[in-house]
Amino acid sequence: MTRFRTLLVAALAVGVAAAPASAELPVGAAAPGFSTKAALAGEEFAFSLREALKKGPVVLYFYPKAFTRGCTLEANAFAETMPEFKKAGASVIGMSNDDIATLKRFSREECRDAFPVGVASAKVIADYDVKYAATDLASRTSYVIAPDGRIVAVHSDSDYRGHVTETLAAVRALSR
Repeated sequence: MTRFRTLLVAALAVGVAAAPASAELPVGAAAPGFSTKAALAGEEFAFSLREALKKGPVVLYFYPKAFTRGCTLEANAFAETMPEFKKAGASVIGMSNDDIATLKRFSREECRDAFPVGVASAKVIADYDVKYAATDLASRTSYVIAPDGRIVAVHSDSDYRGHVTETLAAVRALSR
């Protein structure tokens, strides 16, 4: 069994390395507007990017799949850092193509009721150019969007660890 797991991990690593890099939207581009179903603290609500931007900058982070290791760790890291994002005047929303029932659970268990997660439709994934290889999943890409709707920072990396620090730094730079 150990040999099988080692081979499986190696195959997955090669697959990730061989997958084409995302061609995310550039800094300075207008962020595509969208509305979607979202969940916060297990409750469904309608999320609108336009409405969220009226309150300040938005960190819009895409992740492949709820309850997978990297996505869970990323959600935990954003949850732990939410006081810092709020202090800087920003809101955070995670986006994946998971169904709303899954996102309700994920918002409670892994986002720790700290920030919402929304349903990323195929159109939203395409509009933000975050489609992961030949799947329906989103790549791990984070955007910081200024209140005027312009993208001020992009961080695209399959390793979840830099997303929180990079987006928080960008949000802080906006408030200077």
